[in-house]
Amino acid sequence: MTFGQFFNDLASWESLFSLGVLGAFLLGAFILRLVLNAVATRLEARGPESIAPDMLRAARVPAIVLVLLLGVYLAVMSLPVEGTAWRGVVTRMWQIGIVIAVVQAGASAIDFFTKWYTRVIAPKTPTAMDDVLLPQVRRFALVVVYGIGALIVLDTLGVTISPLLGALGITGLALALAVQPTLGNFFAGTYVLSDGALNVGDYIELAGGPSGYVIEVGWRSTKIRTVYNNMVIIPNSVLSDTIVTNYQSPSNAVSVLVHCGVSYESDLQQVHDLALEASRAAIKDNPHATDSDPVVNFRSFGDSNIDFYVFAQANDRIASFRLTSDIIREIHARFTEAGIEINYPVRKLVYEDGQEPPSGATVPAAPEDGD
Repeated sequence: MTFGQFFNDLASWESLFSLGVLGAFLLGAFILRLVLNAVATRLEARGPESIAPDMLRAARVPAIVLVLLLGVYLAVMSLPVEGTAWRGVVTRMWQIGIVIAVVQAGASAIDFFTKWYTRVIAPKTPTAMDDVLLPQVRRFALVVVYGIGALIVLDTLGVTISPLLGALGITGLALALAVQPTLGNFFAGTYVLSDGALNVGDYIELAGGPSGYVIEVGWRSTKIRTVYNNMVIIPNSVLSDTIVTNYQSPSNAVSVLVHCGVSYESDLQQVHDLALEASRAAIKDNPHATDSDPVVNFRSFGDSNIDFYVFAQANDRIASFRLTSDIIREIHARFTEAGIEINYPVRKLVYEDGQEPPSGATVPAAPEDGD
């Protein structure tokens, strides 16, 4: 077929049918747009928080594009032009256009649902898992959608994709082995987030490791701010494999144990009363302490003292350090005023038959436990 014959065929009156088909689909696309807008507006009036209106508006452009592509394809295929080769090319181009439109619609749907979930659902969930993982899931889903679309386009163009799929499988295995530590941190982060044991603002302490306030729980690592105002980055794989103490779970209040000891010659009832009085005085009007009443109990017969402890409760972990200092200072002042002795580590030597130690002899102090 020559170009002259091709244009003569296009100039025939039968081409008006093709224009009519194209016009009908253009009108249909316009009507579809009006209908979707009207339905979305009505649904939004009935339920302002419903997902349907936004979903219809998001689907409006892909739906109109598909209608227009179908109209253009049918109009071109109905042209009174002889030959079949050009029809195959047009059909293939139309198929590629449909694939691109569907892939873009899928990507738009993923983006829409991600934003809707982040805006409406995520603030109502008890953990921050969805806030952190959703962007990663969105990126992965978009890569999958675009990848599938690219493979379908290549197959439509006649490119054999079986070797490409095999190469992708081998490449994916190699990448999985190469990024195994990163994947381990990712899945560990998923566990940390889904478990809900840690939240931003909690004061945590790792066994044999750092302690501080959680400022961010990410998909690869968790960041904490120590009491020295330094940021420590902990890989999630390490965090999930160690013992973690959360001082703000199940509540912010932290128990405080203040250990002390008095000499064996002390009046234990007086010691108990003074320690309790001093603890109550330290807690009264103290912004770092709760309203609970302190408890004083004797613990054991030590090497040099009779040991006891004071049990109190602070508002949080940081307040426990300050409350401990206040109780120690108050007890020491009361015991000093009453003449109650808190011994250094000492040893008492008893000689037979009332013998006295040699003149000038000294007895060294016994070492403390652990020295």
